[in-house]
Amino acid sequence: MTPQGVEALFTRADGNYLFARWGRPIAPVVFGVDDVTLATVKGACEAVVALAGHEMAESDPELGVNLMLFFLRDWSELAETPDLDRLLPDLGSLVDRLKTAGANQYRLFRYDAAGAIKAAFVFVRMDATLSALPAEAVALDQAVRVILLWSERAFMSDGPLVPAPDGRLVLRPEIADVIRVGYDPVMPAMSRDVAHALRLAARMGTEG
Repeated sequence: MTPQGVEALFTRADGNYLFARWGRPIAPVVFGVDDVTLATVKGACEAVVALAGHEMAESDPELGVNLMLFFLRDWSELAETPDLDRLLPDLGSLVDRLKTAGANQYRLFRYDAAGAIKAAFVFVRMDATLSALPAEAVALDQAVRVILLWSERAFMSDGPLVPAPDGRLVLRPEIADVIRVGYDPVMPAMSRDVAHALRLAARMGTEG
């Protein structure tokens, strides 16, 4: 991947560069799935976290859980989720915006004092497009999208997964490389400097 390609992955719609990774072990909880799918989602999270060289945890000492994944059929279900409005004070307007946009997923991140990710909320509406995919692919896709603070435009044309020869959807090798080098201990947990993309690209070339 070229430096320009890496830069595009973290350049926001307003033109500003912003990279962030998790600054603490990830303690996930999943809502709206059966036990089999729950194991699939957690397995995908574990695989992507292992790729990053990061850590999972049973709980977060400050927050209890710091990654909440909600799977639902209709956005109106969010308004019916007990106490969710305490976590998302503008829940009503958010639901309206998601319905109007016809969105099938939404992510909200929170950050620590250093700018690293400390919590994330992931909402996935299982529309016809997502429901047609294997659960393993949906789970892997969401795990990848939450491991770093990608630009909201990063995967608009090409998603993070590609078909393997056996037909399974797997992580694109270049995206796997970005995740791995993004968690290199010598790299900052957060950066607004576009030169950060050059450093990522250089490390990808070195390690590749």
